[in-house]
Amino acid sequence: MITLLNSSAITHCRLVYILFLVNILVPFLGIIGVVMAYVNKDDAPDWLQSHYQFQIRTFWFGLAYVVLGMLFTIILIGYLILLFTVIWMIIRCVKAMKYLDNQQAHPNPTAWMFG
Repeated sequence: MITLLNSSAITHCRLVYILFLVNILVPFLGIIGVVMAYVNKDDAPDWLQSHYQFQIRTFWFGLAYVVLGMLFTIILIGYLILLFTVIWMIIRCVKAMKYLDNQQAHPNPTAWMFG
């Protein structure tokens, strides 16, 4: 049975994934999500800490991909990089939320590709 504390922690973790997904349409919501991940990471149970670690890495890798894509839009390949970043973000967040819904630790929180 989920305790109230775990239920609240799970909700916060899920909200970070949702903020990352909405960030695709509403820029800068990802910053709120990563701040939440950093704030809640140390107080969370071990299995949720793996999700927070995954979220933090998702934010920083996603930011790097977006910056790279923006730089390369000059030679048009940047648009493909930006499209890849959107698909990458969706797949990462949806797969991770599946583990979260099953109350499982993220199996590979240090993955840089699709996790």
